[in-house]
Amino acid sequence: MIHETAIVHPTAEVADGVDIGPYSIIGEKVKIGKGTRIGSHCVIDKWTVIGKGCQIYQHASLGAPPQHLRYKGEETSVIVGDNNIIREFVTIHRGTPFGNVKTVLGDENFLMAYAHVAHDCTLGNRIIMSSYAALGGHVEIGDHAIIGGIVAIHQYVRIGTYAFVGGATALTRDIPPYITASGMKVKFYGINVLNLQRNKVPEEIITGLRKAYRVLFRSHLTMEEAIKKVQEDPVSALPEVRHMLDFIKGTKRGVTRR
Repeated sequence: MIHETAIVHPTAEVADGVDIGPYSIIGEKVKIGKGTRIGSHCVIDKWTVIGKGCQIYQHASLGAPPQHLRYKGEETSVIVGDNNIIREFVTIHRGTPFGNVKTVLGDENFLMAYAHVAHDCTLGNRIIMSSYAALGGHVEIGDHAIIGGIVAIHQYVRIGTYAFVGGATALTRDIPPYITASGMKVKFYGINVLNLQRNKVPEEIITGLRKAYRVLFRSHLTMEEAIKKVQEDPVSALPEVRHMLDFIKGTKRGVTRR
């Protein structure tokens, strides 16, 4: 299951059923879970942990040192969950000792060719990152989010659960959960209804999110006034609406708003 041209460090832990293709390099203290398949010419650098059932295609690079001038070789890591698909030339860099110490990818994510995940990022589950999407350091992405192609996301920006970011978008502020956003000068285009419906979110929740969205992002109220108005509405009883409000109130970089 390990090609004769592959190089596997003696301290690496490779579980049963793992395939490692030609000319791939598995570094020091790497851990690879059962059934994971690694294509040819991949580099899995030291201190990287990969879960079960992942598919890592040729020329991908996981666990390389962070692109940060303050990093001096300290022990940090990349943690990849189960059943992820990581396509050609994807790069995922490990964390920094002055950040989260680790870069984390959850379960069942799909990273298309040339996507980049920088140091200290935290990605949830079932996320899609299209080709050439790039995350600066310390970015957080919630479950079920979709990131379009050629998207650039600034350091410390957060993307909420079920959010959709259209192609060729540059983000310097947070995108709240459930929202569709796109453009070099980012605009919101309503609730990401299609993604919610695909995941069988009940219609009454979608209706409630739409109502909250209109107040938060289509009224002439200040954000503080808009949050207060939504909190006074019965729609605020929905956990999803409360999640959106908590996300907005917890922003550090600010929230994109028309």
